[in-house]
Amino acid sequence: QVQLVESGGGLVQAGGSLRLSCAASGRSFSSYAVGWFRRAPGKEREFVAAMRGVSTTVYADSVKGRVTISRDNAKNTLYLQMISPKPEDTAVYYCAASPRAGWLLKPSEVDFGSWGQGTQVTVSS
Repeated sequence: QVQLVESGGGLVQAGGSLRLSCAASGRSFSSYAVGWFRRAPGKEREFVAAMRGVSTTVYADSVKGRVTISRDNAKNTLYLQMISPKPEDTAVYYCAASPRAGWLLKPSEVDFGSWGQGTQVTVSS
C-alpha cells in the first residue's frame, strides 16, 4: 500500500486550465498502476484517467482530449492536467494506486486499493 495526498484543487474559470498533483509515499510507487477518479455533487464516483507503466494511458470519454495523466517517478508524484474545464467537471478529484493493473479496457474503483482524500475542483462559468 502507498499513501496518497492530492493537491492543486480550487476554483478555476471555464476555459482555463488546472493541474492536480498526487504525492505518494512508498518505495515501489514507480511500478504501481495509477488513476484519477472524481465525484460530482449527487453522483457516484467515476473514472477519469489511468496509467499503467510509464506511458500506457486510458481516459474517460467525457474528458478525452482535455485531460492528460502523467507521473514523475523521481518525485513519486502523479499529475492530472486539464485544459478547457467545464462547469460539469466540478467534483472532488481522487487519485488512486494499485500494485498491478487489473483492468482490460478501463479501470473501475475496485481495481485500486490505495486512495487519496480528494481535492475539490470547482469550475465557474
